[in-house]
Amino acid sequence: MNKRRKERIEKNILRNRTYKVLIYNRFILTLLLVLLQIVVYALMLVHFYNGFRAVMITTELLGLLFVLYIINRNEKPSSKLNWVIMILAVPVFGVPMYMLFGEGRPTRRMHKRISAAKKENAACLARKTGVNPEKRDEEICRYLTRYADYPLFRDGEVTYYPSGKEMFKDMLAALDRAEKFILAEYFIVAGGKMWDEFRERLLQKARQGVQIRLIYDDVGSLLVLPPKYDRYLEYLHPNIKCFRFNPAVPVFTMRMNNRDHRKILVVDGKVAFTGGINLADEYIDEKVRFGVWKDTGVRVTGSAVDSFTVMFFNLWNAFRKDKEKTSDFLSGAPSGEGAEGDAGAGAQTDLPATGDLSGPGIRPAPVIQPYDDSPLDRESVGETVYLDIINRARDYVYIFTPYLILDDFMRAAICNAAKRGVDVRIVTPGIPDKKTVFRLTRSNYAPLLKSGVKIYEYTPGFIHAKSMVSDDLCAVVGTINLDYRSLYLHFENAVYFSG
Repeated sequence: MNKRRKERIEKNILRNRTYKVLIYNRFILTLLLVLLQIVVYALMLVHFYNGFRAVMITTELLGLLFVLYIINRNEKPSSKLNWVIMILAVPVFGVPMYMLFGEGRPTRRMHKRISAAKKENAACLARKTGVNPEKRDEEICRYLTRYADYPLFRDGEVTYYPSGKEMFKDMLAALDRAEKFILAEYFIVAGGKMWDEFRERLLQKARQGVQIRLIYDDVGSLLVLPPKYDRYLEYLHPNIKCFRFNPAVPVFTMRMNNRDHRKILVVDGKVAFTGGINLADEYIDEKVRFGVWKDTGVRVTGSAVDSFTVMFFNLWNAFRKDKEKTSDFLSGAPSGEGAEGDAGAGAQTDLPATGDLSGPGIRPAPVIQPYDDSPLDRESVGETVYLDIINRARDYVYIFTPYLILDDFMRAAICNAAKRGVDVRIVTPGIPDKKTVFRLTRSNYAPLLKSGVKIYEYTPGFIHAKSMVSDDLCAVVGTINLDYRSLYLHFENAVYFSG
């Protein structure tokens, strides 16, 4: 195929009617097969339960055993109570449902692969200790270092973006300056202006010898990308390599709930971007779906960029046969012994200085600690960081969240903060992306308002930001929502700032 024809295909593939039909057919086929499995499964259970007394007795005994097992698990009481009620009330459905969905953890194969990749990459950050958390009054930083395995740094700068449109301009500028490699990992990649501009730069840089590595979530992009789009991208140029995370299959299984919800862009190991922004037009207000789309993000420079690089290759090397040597993609920025002293001098950030999440501000030499969270273990890193910020707040806590679906612990922490005089403000969407979720969000308002929490709905449209700031001292910006799926089932990432 000649170069001109190849470029024409590259330009038009995401606007072709055929690809839209393929997406639609793939989605419908997957949905129908899953529904068919559920119906057949339910009919078989009812048939055996009603027709064979031994099956009924066995199921009820299994139900009791599962109840004992659940009660002794290290899980939240509210989650355990829900499963216990379901199993005791309808054991014929409760037991199988728990076997399918109760654990909420990835398959052994996925767990083994990712754990092996993380173990191999552990040494990459061991040398980059940044600030010694044992010498600072930063308990949550100590926790993140021990349980998330990511160090903290002071030798960098942070730019805060109050909108996806502003962030995307700097993302494109960073891509234009790429000389060695580009790492991109997103939950959603959708055809449109944003992806066209992003992809055009990837291809341009690939032709200049820059190595491109791209991960996108297959379910997140199920309705907006053709099947096996990763192969098409690799076909464009040998310097482009891509894979779909956890490909969608028409099988009724818990594995499909473990999604890669992270949003990471790393360029040359010098700069990294993260936040709530995916690669789709609504995130830069080029497409109106739910009014004005409000999002937040950050750009990080310095040694902390290496943490994003390691996050990326923890997944990449777990699933690609052609594994990369992560150390080849790390920055040469000094850290460790220089991080406490001159390395951080003069560094500044555009994070809000007054707790106002709507615009830029400047702060000197913050602690920067990128981290991720995964369903591989029972350590809820994202939730622990949020709870720590709320529980330590003295003056204020401001929260941006698209889904205010709280468990008992998070609800109690927010209410107690307000009761002790902390100014707690939460901003949720005025126009929802999912009406059912919106109703659940509003159902959480009453106890919060009663405790003194101030809740605002973003009336111009949908707020997709996942941000928290407190007392002019610390903040988090990332991909982690406050709902169960994000806190326990998804692969997520964020950045903690302090100082």
